[in-house]
Amino acid sequence: MEIELLTLGQYSFVQNAFSFGFAVLAAATLFFWLMKSELAAEYRLAVTITGLVTAIAAYHYLSIMFSWNAAADITSGEVIATGKPFNQAYRYVDWLLTVPLLLIELILVMRLSKAETIKKSTTLGGAAALMIILGYPGEVSNVGGLRFVFWVLSMIPFVYIIYQLVVGLKESISQQPESVKNLIKISTYLVIGSWLFYPIVYLFPLVGLQGGAAITAVEIGYTMLTL
Repeated sequence: MEIELLTLGQYSFVQNAFSFGFAVLAAATLFFWLMKSELAAEYRLAVTITGLVTAIAAYHYLSIMFSWNAAADITSGEVIATGKPFNQAYRYVDWLLTVPLLLIELILVMRLSKAETIKKSTTLGGAAALMIILGYPGEVSNVGGLRFVFWVLSMIPFVYIIYQLVVGLKESISQQPESVKNLIKISTYLVIGSWLFYPIVYLFPLVGLQGGAAITAVEIGYTMLTL
């Protein structure tokens, strides 16, 4: 990433988004963990995992913010690279941990049999990890063609996960108690809806956005989707 391509306004906008993201995720962690005792016992593990997800994300967004600050010097009123690279790996390490956990959390609230829970958690969690690993090389590449190749590769497990959420878990959702069935459906659709925007953000540098505009769009896009 050539951070000196950013204007001062773009740099500050991204910096403020990282700070906002950390604050929201840290506050969410406290809320989930403090409120879990108010829930029925069978849902407390899922909420504990939700808090773990937001805690992991909060830590990584704090690290992302520090790395962003260290990568540039703006004391002159311009964005000047310090020589310290902005570490994009923090975001992918975050996703490598949190995305499988989110899927496992969704499976846990369905109260499936132990065997089915383990099976679906393993397959969906593994597919999610593979998706993240395949996406990283393209994210850090400055070659547009290479970015597109890894986008295609990462879309294979992505499509599999979406298919499983829409079709593979349909029967399991239909067997849930009426009191929670709609909530599980809504949660599933929210996961799918938010995830569908990630491949779009990934492609921003390939659809006409260049330089500082592309960097800003990608960083802000990922941050807003995480929240």
